[in-house]
Amino acid sequence: MKRGLLVEELNFTPKLQILSQEQMERFHLATLEILERLGVRLNHPKGLEMLASVGCQVDGTQVRFPAAVVEKALGQAPKRIVLGDRDNGRTVHLEDRRTWYGPTIDCINYLDPETGDRSPCESRHVKTMSRLCDKLGTYTWNMTLGLCDDLPPTMADKVASRLAMEFCRKPTVCCCADRRSLNEIYEMAVLCQGGVKEFERNPFLLHLADPTSPLLYYDPVVEKIIFCAEKKIPLINFPGIQAGGTSPATLAGTIVQASAESLSGLVLHQAANPGAPFIYGAFATIMDLRTTVFSYGAIELSMMVGAMAQLSQFYRLPFFGTAGCTDSQVVDIQAGVEGAIQDLVAATVGQGLVHDTHSWLDHGSTVSPAYFVLGHEILGMLDRFMEGIPLSEETLALEVLKNVGSGGNFLREPHTLKHFKQSFYSKIFERAHHESWKNKGGKLIEERLRERTMALIGETDEHPLDPKLVAELDQRQASWAKWH
Repeated sequence: MKRGLLVEELNFTPKLQILSQEQMERFHLATLEILERLGVRLNHPKGLEMLASVGCQVDGTQVRFPAAVVEKALGQAPKRIVLGDRDNGRTVHLEDRRTWYGPTIDCINYLDPETGDRSPCESRHVKTMSRLCDKLGTYTWNMTLGLCDDLPPTMADKVASRLAMEFCRKPTVCCCADRRSLNEIYEMAVLCQGGVKEFERNPFLLHLADPTSPLLYYDPVVEKIIFCAEKKIPLINFPGIQAGGTSPATLAGTIVQASAESLSGLVLHQAANPGAPFIYGAFATIMDLRTTVFSYGAIELSMMVGAMAQLSQFYRLPFFGTAGCTDSQVVDIQAGVEGAIQDLVAATVGQGLVHDTHSWLDHGSTVSPAYFVLGHEILGMLDRFMEGIPLSEETLALEVLKNVGSGGNFLREPHTLKHFKQSFYSKIFERAHHESWKNKGGKLIEERLRERTMALIGETDEHPLDPKLVAELDQRQASWAKWH
């Protein structure tokens, strides 16, 4: 080594484990046991036919999955998926333990960042959140965010997806009512990317399917799973599962059920089109028996989702995770603490595509621009943390230390000028001395956050969609008003 030191930079990314290797293997065997002995229930004729064709045991509406069938599907699914933005840039690489943060889906209410008023979430609010997502760099993908309460249900899901893709250039996850709506949303994504080939190279759209816990698939979900496989839309098969309510009260029992529910969808998906892109996961949390809410801030959420992230690494499947959530009704200390702890677990375990990140409040019912902006600051700190501590001759700075010597300072050193910007500097959190802070108005973080959020909302969009494409989307949207 040169002068007895390092030839190359050495680095270590912080890592966390929820499960041991032995536990992961036991969870896998338990998942196979549930699928083989109990299986799932579905009624869809084509789905039943496809599952039977790959070796599943179909008894009326009950489908059981031999272990060999599950293992074959695991071998067929891609081990990595690369997502593209609206301009066909390959921006999100679902591989290894890398973590990518995005917002949420289908919110009922909207918390106005300026007035603090809560109201039904409308299409204009989905537009606001999508514009913010485009501007906040720590969020690398988008979701459809709200239910568009101002529109008829027959068109609201498609308008939410249209707004997400129009006002944010980042990859978008959608959820919709049925196969017909999914086809419309898919065609919009293909239109934005310039064709089917471009979409298949680096898809701009993903779909979130939701089997019903425990172990049940309704027809629209089956149809959407098959459609995603046929069109090579990356499918997230993602049950929302509640320990003590829709799954066993134990964390281990809930994880096994969630894994079985997600992998049963994998078998159907690969039966429809072997090699189609599939993403494993579940929203696993507890029922708070004091309130009966599906808790978004529970520490058990991070424990179970973190464990399933490790299982995804065991299976070598991309993962859909959850972090940055809270049960708080407003952006307060509780929201910050619950969200930040979840973020840290997600990053250090390696949760892949992490959704719900600091975008909604009140156990998943209220979308909040201010919480979104706060999350951007928290994720900025976390990104810095996940860089680890690079170790090289340059960073050890032994020559700089020798030059400055005892009792000196490093303010004028070129080495300082070169490296000081690597530190994280927040636009919201205050580091000034008390008198300086007081002289600047003594604003509390809530006021600084409000001002920062409103400033971002007021900024001009940097990546507007081509007006010709907007006109085509307008024509499509006009036709949805006639749907029944």
